[in-house]
Amino acid sequence: MRINLRVNGVPSEADCWEGESLLFALREKLGFPGSKNACEQGECGSCSVLLDGVLVCACLVLAAQADGHEVTTIEGLGTDEELHPVQTAFVETGAVQCGFCTPGLVVAAADLLERIPDPSDDEIREALSGNLCRCTGYVKIFEAVRRAAAQRMGA
Repeated sequence: MRINLRVNGVPSEADCWEGESLLFALREKLGFPGSKNACEQGECGSCSVLLDGVLVCACLVLAAQADGHEVTTIEGLGTDEELHPVQTAFVETGAVQCGFCTPGLVVAAADLLERIPDPSDDEIREALSGNLCRCTGYVKIFEAVRRAAAQRMGA
């Protein structure tokens, strides 16, 4: 089947089989490798994307379900010339670690800050609870989210 969708604001199309995940289509068919394939069960958050502005695990969404919809991946949050404030904050605070979970965490944090511009620690914890990181105790990740929120509020 052929799907047509907008990925990061650009019209895209791909031939997919009916059971193919959005994650596979994004990475292997459409050339957006930023979302990572880790658990394939929606448990780790490494594949988090925005589907019509709603945070989802791309491994749990069929590519066919995204037909006619808008998808935003980590590649669509910022550009090489101008990073998204959350991306900048992750770099500045050293929250990147190995980088495998980073795309999902950044997308989830960007989603949080769109909904709640100045989140409490509990709101950050809740928003990122679906994202697992094996390299850190989350301290620098929380610092990055707080920093991005402060920069956005001051901008």
